[in-house]
Amino acid sequence: MAAQLLDGQKVADEMKAQLAVRVHDLVAKGKKPGLGTILVGDDASSARYVAMKHKDCEEVGIASFHRHLPADTSQDQLNSVIDEFNQNGDIDAYLIQLPLPKHLDEVTSLMRVDPDKDVDGLHPVNLGKLVMGAEGPLPCTPNGILALLSHFGVKTERSRVVIVGRGLTIGRPLSLLLTLKRPGCNATVTVVHTGTDDIGAFTREADIVIAAAGQAHLIKGSMVRPGAAVVGAGTTFVNGKLLSDLDDDVAEVAGWVTPRIGGVGPMTRAMLLVNTVLAAERHYGKDR
Repeated sequence: MAAQLLDGQKVADEMKAQLAVRVHDLVAKGKKPGLGTILVGDDASSARYVAMKHKDCEEVGIASFHRHLPADTSQDQLNSVIDEFNQNGDIDAYLIQLPLPKHLDEVTSLMRVDPDKDVDGLHPVNLGKLVMGAEGPLPCTPNGILALLSHFGVKTERSRVVIVGRGLTIGRPLSLLLTLKRPGCNATVTVVHTGTDDIGAFTREADIVIAAAGQAHLIKGSMVRPGAAVVGAGTTFVNGKLLSDLDDDVAEVAGWVTPRIGGVGPMTRAMLLVNTVLAAERHYGKDR
């Protein structure tokens, strides 16, 4: 069996083309959407991710704002920049690129972000809205995974989904999103993790497996039910190479599978743009 590739880059490019039209309409009304990023320190991977996000903004016509702070930045100095971004009316949504240097408090920093400008959808206010099923910015990677599955006709409603990983950015919010009683969700979800005995006992029963543990080659072909959809959302750098949570032999068993590069990553960045445009549309409506 040759699995069909869940080509996230293709879907993201289509989404960006649609967003460019919405951005054009907003600009014609006098409102240009703006996305901000705050980067502290000189982590090469973080700098690369931020650069890619700003390139995406340029492609669809979103204004981008960036502040690069030195690694020895104090918490008070970072707080001051966060406050500045909160008050800047040209910035509709922004993010603090993680991880922060160890002397800075990530929770304190993220809590200081205005929930209305939280492009990642991970502020406690917005996660609370997700728990309640209320409207709010959705976490980018989980929402991107759902959009990817939907595009390729992978049925999530009434499906058995196993999420491998319980992290704040993917596993936990994705489990909440998938269980909501709304179109494209409404799944039966099991969350396992690297502390679970015999992960394969769970994944072999799943219609959809989403690996988000950040452990290279964790999911083997023998752990997948033939014909299942398998998404590799977790990645790890090993000797400078980006590796997926999925082993290569998963593609020999699965019905659908994400590629090592160009699967979930482009969808996450596309959803950052979606949340920015939604915020700009919301702010335009308030300012009228």
